[in-house]
Amino acid sequence: MRRLMLALPFALLPFVAHAHEEGHEHEHEHEHGSLGAHEHGVARLDAALDGQSLELELQSPAMNLVGFEHAASSDADKAKVAAARKTLEQPLALFGLPAAANCKVAEQKLESPLFGDKPAHEHDAAETKQGEEHHHEHSEIHAHYHFTCASPQALEHLDLARLFSTFPATQKIQVQLIGPSGQQGTDLTPKQSSLTF
Repeated sequence: MRRLMLALPFALLPFVAHAHEEGHEHEHEHEHGSLGAHEHGVARLDAALDGQSLELELQSPAMNLVGFEHAASSDADKAKVAAARKTLEQPLALFGLPAAANCKVAEQKLESPLFGDKPAHEHDAAETKQGEEHHHEHSEIHAHYHFTCASPQALEHLDLARLFSTFPATQKIQVQLIGPSGQQGTDLTPKQSSLTF
């Protein structure tokens, strides 16, 4: 299953190349290949269902989930980070997985500078320039979940309505899904929050 999730970005490379060939003057509805993009209100979800194994990987600017991206220093900010983390630690409720699928969390990992994790591209303090300060304020939250589902055939759709209602600053989720009916990608919104496997 891990190979399937790792292969997903490579499967999307033709879409990335096509988007860059088209130029920046055109808006692309399904430009999921912009792996490094950081846009407030927009998150990304990669999902893969292989037999009884379901993997979900959510990447979102911290702004969408906690309302800010700076290090939490006030009690109010710390409470927002703790509340978001607690919610993200309840993926069965957050992702609206049907009870009939009998999915159990096998593994989950949450990462963010706001949770005390070091950024992946941390620089030596002596090398840090004043102009880089703004760049480091773009904190993201990454959540990876691995489920085992006793009845995967009951996973007919992925419903993100609860995620949108819990984190209302999230206006769009770019979804890439690999499932029994192949690979598909779409943008989900609060009004259109479900995708069929």
